[in-house]
Amino acid sequence: MPIDQPKHQTVKTNMIEWMLLFGAGACAIGLAGCAALSSSAGKMDKDAFGVTPDGQSVDLYTLRNAKGAEATIMTYGGTVTSLKVPDRNGTIGDVVLGYDHLGGYITNSPFFGCLVGRYGNRIAKGRFTLDGTTYTLATNNPPNNLHGGPVGFDKRVWKVVKADVGPHGPRLELAYLSKDGEEGFPGNLEVTAAYTLTDDNALRVDYTARTDKATVCNLTQHSYFNLAGKGDILGHIVWIDADTFTPVDSTLIPTGELRPVDGTPFDFRKPTPVGLRINNDDEQLKFGTGYDHNWVINKPMGKLGLMARVMEPTSGRVMEVWSTEPGVQFYTGNSLDGSITGKDGRVYQRRNGLCFEPQHYPDSPNHPQFPSAELDPGQTYKNTIIYKFSTQ
Repeated sequence: MPIDQPKHQTVKTNMIEWMLLFGAGACAIGLAGCAALSSSAGKMDKDAFGVTPDGQSVDLYTLRNAKGAEATIMTYGGTVTSLKVPDRNGTIGDVVLGYDHLGGYITNSPFFGCLVGRYGNRIAKGRFTLDGTTYTLATNNPPNNLHGGPVGFDKRVWKVVKADVGPHGPRLELAYLSKDGEEGFPGNLEVTAAYTLTDDNALRVDYTARTDKATVCNLTQHSYFNLAGKGDILGHIVWIDADTFTPVDSTLIPTGELRPVDGTPFDFRKPTPVGLRINNDDEQLKFGTGYDHNWVINKPMGKLGLMARVMEPTSGRVMEVWSTEPGVQFYTGNSLDGSITGKDGRVYQRRNGLCFEPQHYPDSPNHPQFPSAELDPGQTYKNTIIYKFSTQ
């Protein structure tokens, strides 16, 4: 079923703007040379977190708002290593999976909390054609390319451009230059990722990117959430504002169809426990070994809107997912298998976390009927993702 939607939101920019944003004058400011910053809107701390095998120092920045919520961001992979928000009794708890140490993220991480790119999700057989040229990528999720390749944005050390506490709360801005040909993708891609912890307990992530050559770009955030802080996520109650989803083949590549959710286990238009239908005798669930699919969100592309809501009954925590993207990948941690010991010695078992990854649809470069993920010189890619927390 073809759909008529534009490319991702783009704006023209002139050379002066380009130089101001990405030129030699750009430098780390704010916390880069300080131990901490604070104001009535919150505060921010910086701590060393280790060194990568190739000798790059990695730091943690902890953003705290005036209400006591905390978000800790690592410069390795732009990773959210901790996100602490209150339950209905006011008790602060960490709601994301991860490690207490850098080594785990480097050697054995299923994309815990990271910034995913250059292309989030899968590209079929690691190939796509753009302007008549075919590009070949690594097939790190055989037979497909996954999340930008074996050394994607999640495995790069990002530069701190700015760290400060503004009127909307503490804000950390990271930047990375993905060079032409990196992981097989064309074009020098200048990327920024700004993290803000707002006073209404929302973690906002603003992505921007620019290129000097036609390329594809699809950035997203890959935190594994557990609003109870422990156990599985089968009792989490999920609502997704989507009438259709993109069914996949046995390798999790979209078939090109937009299939109605009506009458299927993929209908979350009414709040539904994750575990209610996850083990149904359904081909799509078997392909994903649970939910690992893209939902087509009912809103205009490029407009910031509410995509999904999750409520965990025992803690009373509620998470809303907002974005400007056309789709969201809902993944239920099906590949967690007890082999990872994470924070506080917790062993992560199957379905101990769920992900909501706002994005373009998987394999969009090979499906011209999908919203285009192409980014051309003179355009700016923009994607805003907000995870907003409350209680009931």
